[in-house]
Amino acid sequence: MPFSSVLIANRGEIACRIIRTCRRLGIRTVAVYSEADADAQHARLADSAVSIGGSAPRDSYLRGEVIIAAALANGAQAIHPGYGFLSENADFADAVAAAGLTFIGPSGVSMRKMGSKAGAKDLMAAANVPVVPGYTGEDQSTACLQQEADRIGYPLMIKAAHGGGGKGMRIVRASSEFAGALQSCQREAANAFGRDRVLLERYLETPRHIEIQIFGDQLGQVIHLGERECSAQRRYQKVIEESPSPFLTTASRQAMGAAAIAAAKAIDYVNAGTVEFIVAPSGDFYFMEINTRLQVEHPVTEMVTGLDLVEWQLRVAAGQPLPTTDVTHRGHAIEVRLYAEDPDAGFLPGSGRIACLRLPAQGNGIRVDAGVVEGDQVSVFYDPMIAKLIVHAADRPQALARLADALAECRIEGPKSNIGFLEALIRHPAVVEGRIDTGYLDRHLDEVLRVTCSASKTQIAIAAIACILHDRDVVHATAQTGPEPDSPWSQADGWRSGGAGHRLLVLQEANQRHEIHVLSSDDQHRVTVDDFECEVCDARWLGSRLSLRVATQLQSQACVVTADQVQLHDGTRRHNFLRLPAFQFEGQLGGADSDRVRAPMPGRIVLLRVQQGDHVAEGDELMVMEAMKMELTLRAPRAGVIASLQAQTGDFVEADAVLIKLETDS
Repeated sequence: MPFSSVLIANRGEIACRIIRTCRRLGIRTVAVYSEADADAQHARLADSAVSIGGSAPRDSYLRGEVIIAAALANGAQAIHPGYGFLSENADFADAVAAAGLTFIGPSGVSMRKMGSKAGAKDLMAAANVPVVPGYTGEDQSTACLQQEADRIGYPLMIKAAHGGGGKGMRIVRASSEFAGALQSCQREAANAFGRDRVLLERYLETPRHIEIQIFGDQLGQVIHLGERECSAQRRYQKVIEESPSPFLTTASRQAMGAAAIAAAKAIDYVNAGTVEFIVAPSGDFYFMEINTRLQVEHPVTEMVTGLDLVEWQLRVAAGQPLPTTDVTHRGHAIEVRLYAEDPDAGFLPGSGRIACLRLPAQGNGIRVDAGVVEGDQVSVFYDPMIAKLIVHAADRPQALARLADALAECRIEGPKSNIGFLEALIRHPAVVEGRIDTGYLDRHLDEVLRVTCSASKTQIAIAAIACILHDRDVVHATAQTGPEPDSPWSQADGWRSGGAGHRLLVLQEANQRHEIHVLSSDDQHRVTVDDFECEVCDARWLGSRLSLRVATQLQSQACVVTADQVQLHDGTRRHNFLRLPAFQFEGQLGGADSDRVRAPMPGRIVLLRVQQGDHVAEGDELMVMEAMKMELTLRAPRAGVIASLQAQTGDFVEADAVLIKLETDS
């Protein structure tokens, strides 16, 4: 094996992913963790784990000297930086080497050549790698930059020379707008990167973002492993990654691969890297940058090549030659990232405990790279990615279909997630037809988001029936262990002993609240949602799916119901409803029935506050019910006297059962 022990200077899913390969190769792993990650999965999966400081990255994962000391103290021979944090820090790479350890990545010298966008463009131009027309000069005076901008022509982009992640970038469409945009860009660059140098380049309208995976060894061999297209982006952040690109032709693929190899050789590149190109609608492509590390989307390449790129990294870092130079590709792979974020609130990152995490089973063309499990915390200190979902199939249409099925199986409760957004996006015509460009989502985000909301009245009715069946099953299960074996709940048909019953349910999707009235008789339900009414019958569970007949049409929907929410999935979209208490529960069910207090849903009486003959005022607490693991307080609908108690503590009661009768206080 290339090493006997490796320290992983990272966290989350990439640390877990590196651990898996090391374990397969028989390599011992050492994890590092911050205070926030003391119970994290990567720390638990490694053979040993070392605390390196506080929760903020600057107090832990960015402390290179502490990480190197941990590697030396724990017998590690090499350090794998993953991606992010110190992975592209040339000084850290040099410090690792100086400590007698191996840095699993390119040299600090190669990194520095790519550390400046301006310097990188000059290097690439000298190596005959196509670059976007622009200006990368030392003269950063406003007058010079304005003159160069006018020479390049508009639209053009101002970019922070030492930036990344979409920061310090401005698009300028007219000469008169340049000075103001320049000042704004320089301020943002100085704040984010400590340097305000900028470069100018021609802005390509509706371009594609296509990158080439490269690999070099210490013997001078450099190859490419094919392309990944990452054109589906939001605010310069990748959303969908796939291989092969649906845009490239055989000729353009070969030309881009050759350019990527030339770029790598120009900086004596060793180990894994990615050469990123911007591609015009005409097919002309231009160098953007080299990412001197393993990319987040590397599983896409692994799925179409059948290779383990982390294993390659380990072998190359140990001085071994590339395992092969004959790389074959098969089928199509797509990756999406599941984030704890709220698309309806501007993709605001989420945090908190993951109450429920259901991801599709791995195998049969499905891969899941995750760094958390159910019960873990999504921390406010780090990227809120929960998992990467990668699929592989014989061709692109089959891969998209497999991805849709896999997303339908996903369920995340706790922080909000982007699953519904991804489901809508992969069905959008621009994605399905392979014509999305890097700015499409920023221009058309609303039309994608609109697809993810607003359940139909039929869907709301189905959700209500799902609640009723779920509540019935909960009460049945509880009643079976109750003290009264002759209770009607212990009978096989104990939902109702006959006659009709009324339920009022309140469901909320996004900010829309719906009151649903359900009149049930045996297995026949009349459901009213606002001005919509339908008949539902033959409702039954088939595993995790609800089968039912709505207005004579038989339907089957994936469905999850809890005490707090309902999730439906019709095979195309998911709808998440919160279950809210009907406010009538804490009072009366209607003015004409104000002399009776009824059970709002099936449940058990846990507490009586009154006795027969007691005088009560409107709003006084009368009794407490337990239903669906919640306690419901029932209150007096008006002033009066308790005429009779129809249920006692411990009794199981059905929905709409009269519990208390009131009479007027004489």
